[in-house]
This record gives sequence, structure tokens and C-alpha cells, in this order.
Amino acid sequence: MLLLRNRLLPSPSLLLLPKSTSFPLSIPTCLSHSTRRQYPTQNATSASASKTTQTPPISDAARFVRTVLFVPPGVDPDEVTDDMVLPGSNIVVGPYTGDSRIKEVEFVKSSGRAKDCPKDDRPEFAILGRSNVGKSSLINALVRKKEVALTSKKPGKTQLINHFLVNKSWYIVDLPGYGFAKAPDASRMDWSSFTKGYFLNRDTLVAVLLLIDASVPPQKIDLDCANWLGRNNIPLTFVFTKCDKMKASKGKRPDENIKLFQQLIRQNYREHPPWIMTSSVTGLGRDELLLHMSQLRNYWDQ
Repeated sequence: MLLLRNRLLPSPSLLLLPKSTSFPLSIPTCLSHSTRRQYPTQNATSASASKTTQTPPISDAARFVRTVLFVPPGVDPDEVTDDMVLPGSNIVVGPYTGDSRIKEVEFVKSSGRAKDCPKDDRPEFAILGRSNVGKSSLINALVRKKEVALTSKKPGKTQLINHFLVNKSWYIVDLPGYGFAKAPDASRMDWSSFTKGYFLNRDTLVAVLLLIDASVPPQKIDLDCANWLGRNNIPLTFVFTKCDKMKASKGKRPDENIKLFQQLIRQNYREHPPWIMTSSVTGLGRDELLLHMSQLRNYWDQ
């Protein structure tokens, strides 16, 4: 189990949990999505939930697997081994992992409203994060083509819901970034009514890839977004970007920022959601993220 912990991140101490660590077990008050075919999620706890569920004592190894790793359907937590965990992540590979190669990609349409998005029932992954976190760069890295999604040094460039069809069978969806305060009032996106409407009404959504800038300390707006998704039963995967960059003015290394973000997430999550480290410059985590997406997609199709 120690070897398994050491493989999760370059820093062996980054994800070790103290034996006294406790995790909230409150059942959240969530919106109903009776028609949504969901992958099992680690929901954020509701502030209004007060009752807790008592669980019998378990071993340190079992606690580590169940509270730190993302164990997919079809995998017995007691049988997880170190070679089943994707490098640079907490994601366990299970029987639903299939062909993750991207053979072709095409831009389909931009939509100003959720109800205008494609209605062909293909599964989709939404790319979400703060403006300038690297959403377009990640999309281009995943599909291995330049300028499939346009990148810009000016935050707030994406203003619509953009659908990209992959292998003629599933979508990558580029959503407007949030948290860019310098945009003109007329062009700012009302995240509450625009993007949230997409999440709450999109039955074909497999998961949200929530991008987190690892080169800066945790941002409240990212934590708020993650907790809102969890409370509403919307599956998500944390994708830590810019893991090879360090901003001297911020004072901390990317691995330290990631560790702190994970600690804050555990305060509101019963189990830790899946996460993976990426860098569009070095290609770090690209193949692992595609394997994870393949696993989610194949299970969603069942």
C-alpha cells in the first residue's frame, strides 16, 4: 500500500493521510436527475444535512483506498493494487476501460443556450474552469491537433457552448470560463443562468472536467464551483493544469498547491473525486486522462 501511495504523485508525501483524518459522511440534499445516467459520484455535503452514517472500523489500507482513490464500478476496493492506478492521479483502472484513441475530431456548433445544444444523445464531457486556466490548450492536447479550440492570452475568449464531435461517437464541450472580472459588463457571462442551466438539463453529460490551475494557491471560486457540482449530483474530475509551472510571486510549488486544494475538498466531500495532473506543454497526463474518459464513457453506455 505504501508503494501505491508513492505512485499517486511525484511527491511521496503529497497525498498521505494522517490516521486521525475524518471524512464527512452526511447525505447531501441534491437536485433530482431521474433521467440522467450517472457515473458514481463523490457528492459534496449539504450545509443543511446534519445526520451522519456510522460505519464499522476498517483497516488503514482499506480507508486509503475508499477515501483517496476513485474506484470505478466492477472493481473490488479490497483487490486494488498499485499497477491499477493511473500515474499522476487517484484513478483506478477497471473493466470498463476501452479504446481511448482519438482518430478524428470536428467542430459541430456553438450554442448560446443549453436548449440549442445538439440533441443526438451522444455522451459528452464538459471542460470547465476559470478563464485562462488552459481549457482550449487541454482540448488541443487531447485531440493532438493545433487550434481545434482557439487559444488566447486574453481571458474570457470563449463566450458560447462549443461542441466538438470525437470519433463520430462522443463530444468534448468547451464552456465559457468563469471568474474573469476585467471583462466588459456587456460581455460577462452570467454563470448562474447560462452554464448552470447546461449542467442541470443535459442528460447526455457524462462528467465535467473541472480544470484547476496548479501554479497558484487554491481559489475560492474553484472550490465553490466544485461544491456546487457535487451538491447537484453532477459527476466531475479535477484536472490540475500547469503542473510544470511555478509563479515565483505566489510562493508555492504546484504540488504544494494541489495538496492544499485536495485538503480543502475533503472538508466537503464524503469521498475524494477523481483527479489527474496534466500539462499541455509536456503532454503530462494526456493518455491517462483519455483512459479515464473512456472508462466513464463505456460505463455510461451500459
